Amino acid sequence: MNRPRSRAALLPALWLAIFFAFPFLLVLRLSLSDTALAIPPYTPRIDWSGGWEAIKAFLAALDLDMYRRLGGDRLYVDAFLSSLRFAATGTILALLVGYPMAYGMAKCRPGVRSVLLMLVILPFWTSFLIRVYAWVGILKPQGLLNGFLGMLHIPPVDLLYTPAAVQIGLVYSYLPFMVLPLYAALERLDHTLLEAAADLGSPPWKSFWQVTWPLSIPGVIAGCLLCFIPMVGEFVIPDLLGGPGSLMIGRSIWMEFFANRDWPFASAVAIVLLITLIAPILLYQRQQARALEGGV
Repeated sequence: MNRPRSRAALLPALWLAIFFAFPFLLVLRLSLSDTALAIPPYTPRIDWSGGWEAIKAFLAALDLDMYRRLGGDRLYVDAFLSSLRFAATGTILALLVGYPMAYGMAKCRPGVRSVLLMLVILPFWTSFLIRVYAWVGILKPQGLLNGFLGMLHIPPVDLLYTPAAVQIGLVYSYLPFMVLPLYAALERLDHTLLEAAADLGSPPWKSFWQVTWPLSIPGVIAGCLLCFIPMVGEFVIPDLLGGPGSLMIGRSIWMEFFANRDWPFASAVAIVLLITLIAPILLYQRQQARALEGGV
């Protein structure tokens, strides 16, 4: 009886092995190599043709030099902390904006819900790069935002190439990832519970905090993780909208790979970033598993 389940699990396991485990091992191997002025710009520390003896020699000489260099370089420590700060702030802002949107969508008639849901998904039909570039036209000194403020006789604001511009770009780009799981959780809400709370004399605001909010927690967790995890490693948004004070770890990895051509060090930074994100990834998987068990 377990054979069909084993076969069903084979394809996801094969997918993870090909597109996650194998690339991860390649990057890990690259992070344990030496930088070299060559093409490609690294020298492997292990000679696989030497067999088991070569492997033992490699393990005996293992010094994790790239990882020690990462811990001793204040620039990359600051980039990690900056990425976590940008991602955490962007996730909180996306939750504050996305929850009322999802709540309003769940309260609408079914026909209106479909239209609003399509409007939330509609930005995905456009290239991510084009959407970020559009914010350059909006936030630049002579852009649409300052033109609108000028019509209202409000002094112009200088937002482009600032941390605020990066935060705006992050919230805009990842807002649908917050709205969709929140909407899914709120749309399944049993409205008879709210009616029962009202019959018992509970005011609407109290019913929300005691009934709606607790039942929407799975959607909140899923939305926060779906936003936070990719925000930490974001490269395009800080590169196009941010200035010198908007350094994030994704941009640092790109600089090491393509500007400095230090592939081993860039790979070490990528490995540390992945390890940092393991906790929220596992938390998201656990939450999804619980949601599926509850649905069954």
